[in-house]
Amino acid sequence: MQKIKHLLFSLAGFCFMAAGNAVLAQETPTTAPAGVKLVEAKDVVDLQKQGAILVDVRMASEFGEGTLKGAISVPYDPEKSAKSPSFDPAQDKFNMSKLTDKNAKIVVFCNSGGCWKSYKAISVLAKSGYKNLYWYRGGFPDWKAHKLPID
Repeated sequence: MQKIKHLLFSLAGFCFMAAGNAVLAQETPTTAPAGVKLVEAKDVVDLQKQGAILVDVRMASEFGEGTLKGAISVPYDPEKSAKSPSFDPAQDKFNMSKLTDKNAKIVVFCNSGGCWKSYKAISVLAKSGYKNLYWYRGGFPDWKAHKLPID
């Protein structure tokens, strides 16, 4: 009986871990939404030299812990919609009032390919008529890995 209990607890634990990993593994698409260019760290450096606005869409508390040097905080929060390319932006909150120039070069990022906030924010900006959009899918962790300047 003890062996059966142990087996059942082990199986339950495995199922719980597998389900948890499935949620964690839910990555954003590897291609940018329509009207958006996918960029890497070196591209972001070049765009920043050209005057691009770097937009950190993580929560304000995350922004306060560190961000790309020169980035502004425009949180995509709360994020309640599905983690899917067909998400419903009406379920979320994204205040674009800091981004007044729809022709400006704008780079949006968050916490890597597993973070849907940047994908959703860049999608909302594209659908709202912003013209020069760049999605830095690698986000803040990739920036730090390249040992680039942070605030």
